[in-house]
Amino acid sequence: MKTLKKNAIHFFKGFKYAYDGIVYTIKNERNMRIHILIMLLVIIFGIYFRFTKINWIICIILFGLVLSAECFNTAIEVLNNMIRMNEEEKYIAAGHSKDTAAGAVLILAISAAIIGFMLFIPHITKLF
Repeated sequence: MKTLKKNAIHFFKGFKYAYDGIVYTIKNERNMRIHILIMLLVIIFGIYFRFTKINWIICIILFGLVLSAECFNTAIEVLNNMIRMNEEEKYIAAGHSKDTAAGAVLILAISAAIIGFMLFIPHITKLF
């Protein structure tokens, strides 16, 4: 039972680290904020133009890929910047890099989940 509890704690800590990485990237990378602004504009125009489900699926895939790529880029930049740091700064930077990479994976996973719901919910609702 203790192993199951420890595994659950580690599992949920992983989400916290990923969230921290996404927040770090948003706060510290101008390009991430630009990508998010463009994503919001696409969403607004998509609603206005009444995008089809396939349009939304394509947009969500692209949103996830672009935001994740920016997180991966940030993780690589943080690691490269560590070369010029003292030991305490390196420890902190390594944490940001790992969190940011985890955030990139989380963004892709959320995008995939949204697309999965969009694909399966209409079929499931037909059953009831």
